Amino acid sequence: MTFRTITALHRAHRDDIGDLVTRRPLPGPGLPQVDPFLFLNHHGPQTYRPGNAGLPFGPHPHRGFETVTFILAGTLAHHDSGGHASVIAAGGVQWMTAGSGLIHAEVSPPAFKRDGGPLEILQLWVNLPSRLKMTAPRYTGLQAEAIPALPVADGRGRIDLVSGTIGDTAGPIASSTGVTLATVRLAAGACVDLPTPCGRSVLLYVVSGRVRSGDVVLERWTLATVGDDGDAVRITASEDAVLLFGHADPIGEPVVAHGPFVMNTRDEIAAAIRDYQAGLFDGDGPLPAV
Repeated sequence: MTFRTITALHRAHRDDIGDLVTRRPLPGPGLPQVDPFLFLNHHGPQTYRPGNAGLPFGPHPHRGFETVTFILAGTLAHHDSGGHASVIAAGGVQWMTAGSGLIHAEVSPPAFKRDGGPLEILQLWVNLPSRLKMTAPRYTGLQAEAIPALPVADGRGRIDLVSGTIGDTAGPIASSTGVTLATVRLAAGACVDLPTPCGRSVLLYVVSGRVRSGDVVLERWTLATVGDDGDAVRITASEDAVLLFGHADPIGEPVVAHGPFVMNTRDEIAAAIRDYQAGLFDGDGPLPAV
């Protein structure tokens, strides 16, 4: 096993959405993407008061990529024009393949708006290659108990594996492009070697705590770019820490993004806008209730 080196650190930019605390590590200055990982928003951590208005992500369209939402604290309701609806609690994940086009909403369920409580969410956008951009939309909502937890670091840590394989364990989501995604929780002093096959792009973001990789210290709210010079990343926790970790084959195609649409050409973006305005994302009618 050889260990990859950290090539740069990218601090998340604070960009609140109304009263929702939001940090965005990707894209950032000099880092448009970590192909195929396009976008990462870190919402919270914060505590909502009782009688709050909830999250502001009402119905909006997507085409050409996937959204993966990690609910670290609180609850999140999803509903979309494909007829999918769920309420996912802390530790769970929502994986939506927008493909040819969906309208979806990610909002706070009524109980959360009534009672309030802690909230922390990560939303990641994963690109699709041109051959899959118009694939049929689909959605999977996973509660925490459906996600395998792999003990590591002599029991002082665990990997919650959402997709891909680590050792003999496969995550419950079968990604159409072979993406591996997981959250990693480590106690102070724990050391873990995260497998990263050669040639794959690595996503590594410190959600909380402080860790070290080689001689590089990674503070919370920092995304690291990783060299393709090994087959694992070694992480040592300086304090209790949570990481978002993944790897994937780079797509290597042009990326043209306009708001909620990510395609390969401007003509395809114009077509997405026309199709949305023509009601072609509407599915079977109004979004289902949650």
